[in-house]
Amino acid sequence: MKTSDNSMSRKDFIKSSALAAAGLTLIPNIMAASPFFDDQNVSVKGKLNLKNVRLETGFEYEEGEVISTKTGLFYIEIENGKIKSVVPNQPNAKAVDAKGMLMLPAFKDMHIHLDKTFYGDKWQAVRKRTSGVKGMIALEQKILPEVLKNSTFKAVKMIELLQSKGTSFARSHVNIEPTSKLNSLKNLQKALENKNKSFGTELVAFPQHGVFYTDSVPYLKEAAQMNIDFIGGVDPFTIDGAIEKTVDFTVQLALDHKKGIDIHLHETGESGLNTVEYLIKKVNENPSLKGKTYLSHCFILAKLDKIKQEEMAEKLAEAQIGIVSTIPFGSLVMPIPTLYKHNVTVLTGNDSIVDHWNTFGTGSVLQKANLMAQLYGYSTEFLLSRSLKLATANVLPLDDRGDQQWPKAGDHANFILMNASCSAEAVSRISNVESLVHQGNVVY
Repeated sequence: MKTSDNSMSRKDFIKSSALAAAGLTLIPNIMAASPFFDDQNVSVKGKLNLKNVRLETGFEYEEGEVISTKTGLFYIEIENGKIKSVVPNQPNAKAVDAKGMLMLPAFKDMHIHLDKTFYGDKWQAVRKRTSGVKGMIALEQKILPEVLKNSTFKAVKMIELLQSKGTSFARSHVNIEPTSKLNSLKNLQKALENKNKSFGTELVAFPQHGVFYTDSVPYLKEAAQMNIDFIGGVDPFTIDGAIEKTVDFTVQLALDHKKGIDIHLHETGESGLNTVEYLIKKVNENPSLKGKTYLSHCFILAKLDKIKQEEMAEKLAEAQIGIVSTIPFGSLVMPIPTLYKHNVTVLTGNDSIVDHWNTFGTGSVLQKANLMAQLYGYSTEFLLSRSLKLATANVLPLDDRGDQQWPKAGDHANFILMNASCSAEAVSRISNVESLVHQGNVVY
């Protein structure tokens, strides 16, 4: 019997949990859970056609101000994981009926830790912190052996949560340090193999316990030869006590193995600014790292005065170093408008979902876009529509002039169907994701 309920029965959950824990693939019964896809309309031999798909087509203006977003219904052909054509609607065609739902680019979570989570396991709140980040390192050294016992299963569960929120791609940091050695990476790779047709990833070799504070160097060198994309880092001064030594090692390892760089930087004092400036210097000395280097969090930017923020944003843009921000409240509100003004690449992610660092993550990067819009007063139709780019890693249906730029023939078929009239409403209301398609495969 078919149902529109997206929940999974206890029997199916136990079955999928056991298979996932064993590293085996289970194709979920998505047809029974979807309001659109049924047994007659599923993709066949790499093909999928949709009708009554709502797409944004332009802006409506009144006295020079965007007052609404124009949309229309379209017919879309998908073949071999890519969009083959976008043509006027064919309401009588035999195709999946999107029922007027809005089609938007699939979301991307660009900062998350899929390898170490409590999600999918028993609830645990955050413990009282002592001794800052080094205290958390001591805690991790104690709990990671237990966390790793079923980390593959929990990673699968967290990926499924992300998919339910419209995310089909993530950049995940993976612990590489003497406690986990390479086991955290190996366990996560099993989970990703389980999801390889429905979820895309970039992996960051992340020395959570310091590069030199604990001797992570041999493990990082080995990880760099494995299937990872970025060399990571964390607070070079606070953890390792040496900005230049740690950044030099990170940069050289990335250069030697043609990887990108993504460094966690929580430091808000002089050392934080010195780290940013030194990384900018190293990237300018090694132009192959431009466009491949990121600073995650980078809270120091929130502590600078306005003039210095402008100066640093200009330097980051020139070096093509991106900022991956988790958009915090409080005194650490990031200068995102200033970063946008200088064309610095800004990305976001959930960071933690449920783990020993934080339990407030929802899995939704659309919620992050909503939070950004609230924090910076992006409340007009135009600014709300622009805010969607935080959730999609800078892909928007309309450019700033209102010209349609997505989707087009040849684009990867990574999209969501939402119960919203336009992207501005989707951001403002955090609209529900009804279905997710990744590389032409219906995955939620």
